[in-house]
Amino acid sequence: TVSTKILRKKRAELSYLHHSLQQTSTNESLTAEERTIHDRTLLEVRDSDHHIQWKVQFILGNSSRQISQCRNSIQGKILLTDELGYVCERKDLLVNGCCNVNAPSSSQYVCKSCLANGCCSVYEYCVSCCLQPDKQPLLEHFLNRAAEGLQNLFTAVEDHFELCLAKCRTSSQSVQHENTYRNPQAKYCYGESPPELLPI
Repeated sequence: TVSTKILRKKRAELSYLHHSLQQTSTNESLTAEERTIHDRTLLEVRDSDHHIQWKVQFILGNSSRQISQCRNSIQGKILLTDELGYVCERKDLLVNGCCNVNAPSSSQYVCKSCLANGCCSVYEYCVSCCLQPDKQPLLEHFLNRAAEGLQNLFTAVEDHFELCLAKCRTSSQSVQHENTYRNPQAKYCYGESPPELLPI
């Protein structure tokens, strides 16, 4: 059908964009335009038969991660989060896109700066915290009860990592009056509850 062809095209665009962004020099951060293009490609019409893959598609070794490549959050000037939930400093990112788990800066499933409502002051910590396996039911509940319009935002999301990237970056619940953050200190949210409304 036409919608299936459009969806395939959008997924191909996302894959190409993600690959090209991974090739960007690690010393450069994304421009606002590149982030906007990435978000628009990531957030398209959700297919009703589309299901999120919750398991990372890598083979993990018993003693160390046997991974050829990792996706990561790309844009952070100082911190990055890889798809296994590790947060590290940019200088500790390996050439394959994974955080060096032996580096002092690396930690997995970091919820530092995150409040009980799932809103965090640091984007990379939001993504890492969201990737905790115990957050899966919360995210499934969010997807199942989201209004059609909101579900339409999460079309090209294929797995837990992509959902966390999108959820932490795009929450409309983080703003009030369309142009100011409800809580400027905790504006990146993976949870269902909006940030606390702070007095202006």
